[in-house]
Amino acid sequence: MKKTTAVLVTLFTMGALLLASLAPTTACAADKTAIRISAAMSLKNALTALKQTYEKKVPNVELQINFASSGLLQKQIEQGAPADIYLSAGKKQMDELEAKGFLIPGTRANLLGNALVLIVAKEKKGQISTFDDLVGKAQSISIGMPDTVPAGRYAKETLISLKLWEKLAKRIMFAKDVRQVLAYVESGNVDAGLVYQTDTVVLKSGAVVAVAPKGSHSAIVYPIAEIKGSQNRAEAGKFIAFLKTAAAAKVFEKFKFIPLGSQH
Repeated sequence: MKKTTAVLVTLFTMGALLLASLAPTTACAADKTAIRISAAMSLKNALTALKQTYEKKVPNVELQINFASSGLLQKQIEQGAPADIYLSAGKKQMDELEAKGFLIPGTRANLLGNALVLIVAKEKKGQISTFDDLVGKAQSISIGMPDTVPAGRYAKETLISLKLWEKLAKRIMFAKDVRQVLAYVESGNVDAGLVYQTDTVVLKSGAVVAVAPKGSHSAIVYPIAEIKGSQNRAEAGKFIAFLKTAAAAKVFEKFKFIPLGSQH
């Protein structure tokens, strides 16, 4: 009996010590302030890298990032989805949220620029090298849905500007976001696609063959703003300020974004 009692006491003591050692970690996690960010899918690589940097710099903050097409994120915010910050790949979506009163006045800013490029599947390398080549050499093309995906709207504008839309419209496979366009091209499901220059950093088998001509589409601008109803305005504002710094600009440039008005 004594031996059994001693074993039980030892196990109890070890359990208590284990719980004590875990307590500070649990408390620290509970004390973190969550910043909820709704961000365009094309920002996934850059923001994931910046998230790691910022959370190391500010350990009491946890960045919770929801990546999707700008149009879908807009709808989610309008339907009451919790968000402190909205970072769109298009001006249109931000304009509509602002008109409906979802933005905190004075917080909106143009953060980044981008470029639109034509990519082709590996089987089409050497065959398609210009936009005009699409008419005779591409059986299928993918772009984002113009109504909800800013890159899709820029793509449609470009094809209309180049007088190619009517010739190619029946061959277009619409995608839910730019990453799906990339996947279609990489897998060979389509011959070509139009994506942001920034998306090509993860391009493996496909190739970039052309950049959309200057003036063929609206200016590509990524606006950012705080959303009304935010429970963490102070921390949200600090994170937006961080995204405008020279250090953040270097990360964005690594992923082929064009920082606008960074603080050097």
